[in-house]
Amino acid sequence: MDLNQLNDRQRQAVLTTEGPVLVLAGAGSGKTKVLTTRIAYLMEQKLANRYEIVAITFTNKAASEMKDRVSKLLNADVSDMWIGTFHSICTRILRRDITHIGYNSSFTIYDREDQKSLVKEILKEKNIETKSFQFNSFLSIVSQAKNLGEGRDYIEAN
Repeated sequence: MDLNQLNDRQRQAVLTTEGPVLVLAGAGSGKTKVLTTRIAYLMEQKLANRYEIVAITFTNKAASEMKDRVSKLLNADVSDMWIGTFHSICTRILRRDITHIGYNSSFTIYDREDQKSLVKEILKEKNIETKSFQFNSFLSIVSQAKNLGEGRDYIEAN
């Protein structure tokens, strides 16, 4: 693996093999290059296997880019590696382990628009007018209730 395309600080991050490495830098400074090269280096040197590495990024685009780069560096399929967004990795863990706490692994995660659609559907079933309904306020109250471990009484009171 050619590390000559890296500057000294980048090379240091790649060659640091003990413990985690946090890479903080501005846009376009080579963070993804450093992280993907480090992942490939650790695997190539047999210092870690594909299941001992977790790479978390903020966007699906960045996660896809990381997977593509690691795949090219290793000339291997990396789709089963733990490279993804915080949400995708947590979802993967939930799907893998959720049966241990008695839930089905075929759950669906609703985004804000899915939540609004569900609330509209429920309101329609209950013959409640939706035109003046404050969906964002209601969803915020539901979120607060969940965070506090509260139930229906809390939602109705607020």
